[in-house]
Amino acid sequence: MVKFCTIPIKFKNKYMCMLTEKDKIQLEKRKISEQEIIQQVDYFKQGFPWMKLDQAASIGHGIIHLSDADVSHYVKRFEDAKRTLSILKMVPASGAATRMFKSLFEHLSESKPNKESTIFFDRLSEFAFAPELKKLLPEWSTEQEILENLLLNKGLDYGSLPKGLLSFHYYEDGVRTPLEEHLVEAVEYASDGKDAYLHFTVSPEHRSRFDALVKKVLPKLEEKHQIKFHISFSEQKPSTDTVAVDLDNNLFREADGSLLFRPAGHGALLENLNDLDADLIFIKNIDNVVPDKLKDSTILYKKALGGLLVEILDKLKMYSQTLKGQVSASELHEMQEFASTYLGIQPGKSWDQHSQEEKVALFKKIFNRPTRICGVVKNTGEPGGGPFWCRDQEGNSTLQLVESAQVNMADESQKAIFIGSTHFNPVDLVCATKDVNGKPFDLLQYRDMSTGFITEKTKDGKKLKAQELPGLWNGAMAYWNTIFVEVPLDTFNPVKTVIDLLRPAHQN
Repeated sequence: MVKFCTIPIKFKNKYMCMLTEKDKIQLEKRKISEQEIIQQVDYFKQGFPWMKLDQAASIGHGIIHLSDADVSHYVKRFEDAKRTLSILKMVPASGAATRMFKSLFEHLSESKPNKESTIFFDRLSEFAFAPELKKLLPEWSTEQEILENLLLNKGLDYGSLPKGLLSFHYYEDGVRTPLEEHLVEAVEYASDGKDAYLHFTVSPEHRSRFDALVKKVLPKLEEKHQIKFHISFSEQKPSTDTVAVDLDNNLFREADGSLLFRPAGHGALLENLNDLDADLIFIKNIDNVVPDKLKDSTILYKKALGGLLVEILDKLKMYSQTLKGQVSASELHEMQEFASTYLGIQPGKSWDQHSQEEKVALFKKIFNRPTRICGVVKNTGEPGGGPFWCRDQEGNSTLQLVESAQVNMADESQKAIFIGSTHFNPVDLVCATKDVNGKPFDLLQYRDMSTGFITEKTKDGKKLKAQELPGLWNGAMAYWNTIFVEVPLDTFNPVKTVIDLLRPAHQN
């Protein structure tokens, strides 16, 4: 007999008993508190508030454009600084490639071609994985057999593997996976010339495959580049999973009565980022890589972003020191200009009404929190988020990366601001997660928990609602200092579908 809890849980003045003793044991194993479940169910009931867009960020108003001279200056600044700074590259790499092969799965299940699968078969020999596939099928067979051997576990199993393990690019001496491309890229900016440090977040079921790939490719890469790679992995913590509910907001239960938990999106990786220790941390998605012949632009701007961040951090240290003594009105004005230009903060109308002491206190807070530079590219119609000025609870306008799901598209004015954005978020970040004294921030204290997402899913044929934590570069970094910098479009070459591998940027 199931023993139900005796302590009621309150929602909107109504009490309901949700958790069983078995549930509590399940929560304890995952290191999730009952209060977290209460909050999650409350979000399901109330929904998340919409972001309040003031306007899209643009060149000269929230987005910095670097001249060639600027780029050269910041690259040199970075090269000088990296001799004394610890630098790490973090790559979220846990997602499976299922969506990448969506069109091919449709062809397989329906036994008929579609637009993408037709292109796939017409140009099959151009894919870097074609030689591996041909070993399984010495003579190209039927389309069904080819797809089965590519996608299913009877063959290469690409349909369930993460993108980081797939053959993306062909070279004369073999093929490279995205993981290998990230290692080669890191030699130029995530190293001091002797050692390169990288961290990949992976899923538990694929950890052994990543370990095996690293063991296989590292000796060759270290010999070629004369550098020592230090590679670490972490997995999304069970404590970051979120509970699911049915469409009536009741806890969704498995057939055995246990609670159903789901991964909470890339926002859950904030915990992983919080565990890393480095002065500068570059963040880039696993599928945004190019062959060697096209890496120069990416490397150049990575260094430039790093150099700009180093200069901003130096300025923050200087201002923090100034704030310890008597501060003049002119110094406060200079700090305000700096915060507006470089930290994405525009004080509200009540700013001038604050006393000098209140302004000093505010700047002490602003100059002592995590800082990030986000590269953004011109908007060419890619689905996803972008850079915007948003209104916070205090009435200040701050820079944020915002996804379409966070915007009330039923509000025509908000919709117009969103679709009028000139730039797009390619996930190209460099972060400083330590204070002016070198002490790590607790990054969990700088996220806005009200910026999560709710989506509808199915489980065993039943509809359910799932919840994602604030996105890693969205609400999870809501209270960071944020700087947007325009980077060239050729630094953004994601592989969202298998056909993207046929674009010139991915062909040698």
